[in-house]
Amino acid sequence: MIISASYKTDIPTFYGKWFLNRLNAGYCKMINPYGRQIYEVSLKREDVDGFVFWTKNIGPFMNVLEIVRMLGYPFMVQHTIHNYPKELERSVIDFTKSVNFIKNLAEQYGPAVAVWRYDPIIFTSITPFDFHLKNFERLASELEGSTDEVVISFAQIYRKSKNNLEKAAKAKGFTWEDPDDNTKLQLASDLAEIARHHEMQLTMCSQSKYSQAKGVKEARCVDALRLSHIGGFKIRAKLKGNREDCGCYESKDIGDYDTCPHGCVYCYAVHNWELALRRYREHDPNSEFLHAPKGKMPKEINETDAKERTLQSRLQ
Repeated sequence: MIISASYKTDIPTFYGKWFLNRLNAGYCKMINPYGRQIYEVSLKREDVDGFVFWTKNIGPFMNVLEIVRMLGYPFMVQHTIHNYPKELERSVIDFTKSVNFIKNLAEQYGPAVAVWRYDPIIFTSITPFDFHLKNFERLASELEGSTDEVVISFAQIYRKSKNNLEKAAKAKGFTWEDPDDNTKLQLASDLAEIARHHEMQLTMCSQSKYSQAKGVKEARCVDALRLSHIGGFKIRAKLKGNREDCGCYESKDIGDYDTCPHGCVYCYAVHNWELALRRYREHDPNSEFLHAPKGKMPKEINETDAKERTLQSRLQ
């Protein structure tokens, strides 16, 4: 099984000590977000084909990566760099540091390990169409030679991200919009040409209708083929995305929602930034859970039962 750590929260930036503790223990525990049952996820080498780490700041995790490699796990890093204004990303580090981290990853582990994410793309009065063209060109120029792929998507304005976005727009004095498909297709095509010029393939995450733009391919963010290349052995995994249009290989994510304190107003994984910040401050790196449940402990079941109950709850 490929382990994803994590598209629900930034484990490398904020929870590296917890991850290393769980790696040493050989397992972690998760709570099913639908049925609230507990199940255990093995992190033993014989059970894990590789790791996909998701982050906006791999810096605090670089020493952990050395241990992961020493233990024989192949890994890849999905590293987001936007260089968005602070009005949109409250606590994200300066992009020059992130660029240097990706360069360091390429130097230590090879350019196949890091994938740059310019994702999601959000259209606001402070990040209009032309901003993205110039900003993307600057970042692509800096990252040339350190990665061979850049993943994009356009912000999907879910209810909780809409609430956060509208709250921030009112407080910070900007406006936002969700433009028509033609605008998105044009920007995707323009960005793909910039990426090609800097020796990168631009891919689209979970939005197949925009993958039709010139020069754009479908993203496989959890990529068994890339991990196989990195590890030097074939990883047998099936294509099984976690949502509609997702092109990823099957994986198990070990993160939790509402635990990332980066403060990105467009984030689908954080309903309330103050709650995420409080959970981060309350976090126990010695716990079996990334975010331990409070009160009466839910019933612990095996992972197969958890999947069946999740399916049942979605069908009801």
